[in-house]
Amino acid sequence: MATVSAKPGATDSFLDIAGIRVGQAHDANVRTGVTVVVPDSPVAMGVDVRGGGPGTRDTDALDPTCLVDKLHGLVLSGGSVFGLAAADGVVAAMSARGIGMPLGPCTVPVVPSAILFDLMNGGDKDWGTEPPYRRLGIEAFENLATPIAEGAAGAGYGARAGGRAGGIGTASLVTDDGLAVAALVAVNCFGVVMDGKPTHGVVELPKVGLVGANTTIGAVATNLDLDKAGCRRLAIMAQDGYARAIRPIHTPFDGDTVFAMATGTRPLDGPLAPVMAVLGTLAADCVVRAIEKALKASG
Repeated sequence: MATVSAKPGATDSFLDIAGIRVGQAHDANVRTGVTVVVPDSPVAMGVDVRGGGPGTRDTDALDPTCLVDKLHGLVLSGGSVFGLAAADGVVAAMSARGIGMPLGPCTVPVVPSAILFDLMNGGDKDWGTEPPYRRLGIEAFENLATPIAEGAAGAGYGARAGGRAGGIGTASLVTDDGLAVAALVAVNCFGVVMDGKPTHGVVELPKVGLVGANTTIGAVATNLDLDKAGCRRLAIMAQDGYARAIRPIHTPFDGDTVFAMATGTRPLDGPLAPVMAVLGTLAADCVVRAIEKALKASG
């Protein structure tokens, strides 16, 4: 039986995938925030949505049958449906810098996004017709050079995990031969983060609410050369990390979503299937560790 070993990368974060940057911004008064992922060059991307109340934008573009092969960024945001406007700001800021597909008089970035529900966390949501998310998206994009803050930061700034504070967490793993995978997760779950607790026959429901009122959203990234179909499979396997760390998960109250992206700097050497079996397993491991790190940083 072959054994593959891996250990955390140099920063144990999403930044251990070379060519990807992360920026974050938050509004302390509103108790919400935005996290933006931007690759140095367009990447293949896939998505897996399992929660019963998701909120997403441009995920159809990730279908392998659709036209665009490579995408330009990703936005994770608080704010429920209002948070989808964060991608508006990111798209505008990227286009102004010439990032995207050249179509007519301007460039058009393709930037999928997902949101979590933090509208009932006590922050000031009396924003009238001007929710802060477009502004926060632009601010997060402008913060791409900063390290990744964990805990109360970015999309996880106002998040709750069961009955405790949620937040942003990130982790990475690199094999001995250089295959790398990393996770970035905004933990805002309906269920309880298990921390190794036994689960047999016991279901704890500490957080009640409306459908779509919770949601854990995140992304995994790899340096392997995958297409959109391969990224889709990676996202499916990575989402199992949610199930290992949070109970219950994928309920009608959640919008649990995982994106996967591939920079393609490491060529595929040999058949894809056995490599994906390893990569997807390591991705789920990273998701579990990212969730644990998010709650540890949130205190």
